[in-house]
Amino acid sequence: MFLILSFFVTALIYASVGFGGGSTYNALLILLDVDYRAIPIIALICNLIVVAGSCVKHQKMNMIPWKYVLPCIVVSMPFAFLGGNTQVDKEVFVIVLAVVLIISGMTMMMNHNPIKLFSDHIDSIIGKTTVYITSSILGYIAGLVGIGGGIFFAPILHLTQTLPVRIIPAFTSLFILANSLAGLTGQMIKNHSAGNFLIKPEYLWLFIAVFLGGQLGSHLGLKFINSDIIRRMTAVLVIYVGCRLLII
Repeated sequence: MFLILSFFVTALIYASVGFGGGSTYNALLILLDVDYRAIPIIALICNLIVVAGSCVKHQKMNMIPWKYVLPCIVVSMPFAFLGGNTQVDKEVFVIVLAVVLIISGMTMMMNHNPIKLFSDHIDSIIGKTTVYITSSILGYIAGLVGIGGGIFFAPILHLTQTLPVRIIPAFTSLFILANSLAGLTGQMIKNHSAGNFLIKPEYLWLFIAVFLGGQLGSHLGLKFINSDIIRRMTAVLVIYVGCRLLII
C-alpha cells in the first residue's frame, strides 16, 4: 500500500510540471529491492501513463513547440531504444542509476530564471548541434535506467534560457513520452529474448495509481501545493537513494 500511495503522489506532483517521475519511481523500487531488471520497465511504463495525459493537455492548449521538439525526438528515440536493449549486469546498473539519481536530484535543486520569448540561440547551428547531442545522450540514459530524460532537459532549457518557461513542460512531456516508448521497446525485446518475465500482476496497481495521480496532477497543476517545497523534498529523496546505492 505504501508503494502504491507513493507512486500516486509522485505521479500527481510530476504531472503538474510536465515530468513523468521516472527518477523517483526508480528510487522507490530500488529501496524495496525489486528485481533490477524490472525497474526500468516499470518506471518507463509509469512514465508513459503519466506524460500521455500531459501531452494531450498541452496539445489542446496549443503549447507543444513541434518545430523544436520533433527533431529532438527523432534524434533521441534510436538512442533510447539502444539504451533499453543494452545488456548490463546488476553492479553496473546500480552505479549508473545512482549517478543518474544524484544528478537529477541536483538539477531539481537549481533555481531557474524564466524567460517569456524563444531564444535565437536554439535556431543557430551551435544551438541545434548542442540540443541534438544532448537529446541523444539523454535518450540513451532514458532507455538504460528507465527515466524519460525530461528531468535533465528542463533545467538545461531553463538555465540556457532557450525556451519560454510556459513552453518547457510541453516540450519535456513529449520528449519523455517518445523516449519512454523507445526505451521500453528496447527493454521488452532484451528481456523477452533472455526469457525473463519480470512484470508481475501486482504491479498493475502501480500503473493504476500513476494513471489516477497523473490525471489529477495534470489538471490541478499544483494549485494548492508549494511546488518549490515539494521539488526540494523530492530532490532530497532522490539524492539520498543515489548516495545509498553507491555506499552499498
